[in-house]
Amino acid sequence: MKVTVDDDRCRGHGVCCTYCPEVFDLGDDGYAVVETPDVPAEYEDAVRQAAAMCPERAITVS
Repeated sequence: MKVTVDDDRCRGHGVCCTYCPEVFDLGDDGYAVVETPDVPAEYEDAVRQAAAMCPERAITVS
């Protein structure tokens, strides 16, 4: 599984970091960044939850 964050849509709510801090972080600008774009199997469910809960729908999982 791969994950990306659309920089144009992200507004820095940090919901993704709450659901999966092992994959997401907030950058110096306060917006989400993906620390682990190739998601390990043990975090796939958490990443899917983060994507579903993102208020801006900025997370893409493929």
